[in-house]
This record gives sequence, C-alpha cells and structure tokens, in this order.
Amino acid sequence: MIDLHLHLDGSLNPKNMLWMAEMSGVKLSFTEENELKKQMMVEPDCKNLGDYLEKFDLPLQVLQTKECLEYAVYELLKELQAQGLCYAEIRFAPQLHQQRNLTQKEVVESAVKGLEKAMKEFPIEAQLILCCMRGETNHAENLETVKTAKEFLEKGVCAVDLAGNESAYPTKMFEDVFLLAKEQNVPIIIHAGEAAGAESVEEALACGAVRIGHGIHSIESPELLERLKAEKIYLELCYSSNLQTQAVKNSCEYPLIEFLKKGILVTINTDNMTVSNTSLKREYRLLKETFQLSEEMLLQLAENSVEAAFLPLKKKVKLEQKVKQEFLKWLSTERI
Repeated sequence: MIDLHLHLDGSLNPKNMLWMAEMSGVKLSFTEENELKKQMMVEPDCKNLGDYLEKFDLPLQVLQTKECLEYAVYELLKELQAQGLCYAEIRFAPQLHQQRNLTQKEVVESAVKGLEKAMKEFPIEAQLILCCMRGETNHAENLETVKTAKEFLEKGVCAVDLAGNESAYPTKMFEDVFLLAKEQNVPIIIHAGEAAGAESVEEALACGAVRIGHGIHSIESPELLERLKAEKIYLELCYSSNLQTQAVKNSCEYPLIEFLKKGILVTINTDNMTVSNTSLKREYRLLKETFQLSEEMLLQLAENSVEAAFLPLKKKVKLEQKVKQEFLKWLSTERI
C-alpha cells in the first residue's frame, strides 16, 4: 500500500500519454494505445540498466509543459489510489523537463499542483523526490535541483535523489552536490548497488544517503551489511526491475531472504510501473510466491515502508495503523 521508489516518467499510462501528446502538440511515432504501451515497456532481452533507461526517452517527449506535468502527477496518483495505495513518493528529475524552456522551479511547481489536486480529490497522500542526474556536463543543473528541493521542502517535496547510469558515472563524482544538500538539510536518497557493487553503496552513504535506491549488491560486503543494520539505512528494492536490468541474473541470486535474515531494513517498490509492466501488489505477490514469504514477513516489509517514509511521526503512526489493519486484505483481493 506504500510505494517509495516510483519514477513518474517510467509510470505513465499510455492512454494518458496520448492525451498529453495532443495537449502539448507532440507528434508521437505511435498513436495506438496498445502499440504505444509495447514501446514503453522493456523488452524481454534487456541487457543492462543502460538498455532499460532508453525507455524513458519516449515519455519525456510529452512531459515538457506545465499542463502535462501537473496532469501526469495527478493521473498517476489517481491510478495509485485506484490500486489501493495510501501513500507514495514519486520521483523525477526536473532538469529533464526543460526542453521547452521551463525553469526547474516551474517544473516542480507544476508537479506540486498535480499532487495537491489529487490529494484533495482522492484518499491518498504523496510527496515528490527530485532526482539529480548522473552525467559529466550537468553539474550546474544538479546544484539547481538541490536548491529547488530546498525551496519546496515540506511543500510537496521530501528529498533529493541521484539517478541515471551508475556504472558509467560513479557516485563519488557527485560528492559536492550532496554536500550542498546536507548543508541545506535536504534528506538524501541515492540509487546505488544496482549496476555497480557494494562500493557504490558505501559511496552513497559517504554522501549522506539515508535510503538507498535498490542497493541489492550490498550483499557482497558483510561489513557494509553491518553498517546498514546499525545505521538503520533502508533499501528500496524493486524486484521486477532488478531482474530486467540484469542487476541479478535470476531469482535464485536475489538477496531478499539474506537481507531479511541479517536484519536489513528493506522495502518493496515498483520502480517504473509501465516500463517494468508491474504494480505494487504484483511485486508483493511475486515475492510471496518466489520466496515463500509468510504473512508476517510480508506485513513487516510493508511496515518497513511506513518507517522509511519521509513523514512526521504523527502521520507515520496513523499510516502504520492503516497498514496493519488493511495490508493483508489488500494483498489478497483480486484487483492488481
């Protein structure tokens, strides 16, 4: 019922995408909904994270106006609420939405409008995470993202992240970006330990990360696991996505059970609902069947998401009560 690792551009509904294309005057190569969905989904023969990330090029074409950004966030929350979710943290990179000369502030303002509109209309709460991007020529843009996150902190935005091709652009390249985030008291998440090893997670922790996007290669270092446990660092696992990007070769190599045995705080998330062709309920069910998880273990994973959420204590207590009362019933209902 809680998704903490959910990318806006990777989770667009194809029907909504066609509407946004019309709204913004973008001519897409595919104008039939089913065909468009095929183009937005990752292929079965995906070789690595780089291949996977190519799927973001198409949706980004329509996410370049204020109206489309507001609409996209609103519609995503509408869909999540219909799936039975009660809380989500939606992430995106403001610098990727500037092709029509919007400022990062205007991009975030538009997303916040969609967020607020949805929360007024539907029984769901959500916040935004602003992603900095791995690259060599976008240093100024990343610093601007951190400053924008500070401006909107607790006004729709809850954290900054670092996303992109981890193997090509190591986390240590971005130390000064996250030094600024720490100085501004902006909570930090970093994608790490997905396309690179345990050292990537160590670099993320050195940069101040309190949650790790994916982090599955943490399993390679016993010392790192001890640190994750001791410092109560949450890992945002995304099972289907991790298999698709070849972060692990198959389910036998997936370290979920080892993490649980060692007391690592893991959460279950979708990453990209459209690209990975999944939903949160589907992820939990896949894990339940693959790893023979008990109801107690499943509920603990859901409660981990409550604890990891960037929410004040009062809201966490309320959310935890809801999860304890409703999670297992939600998981057992037919609708995916």
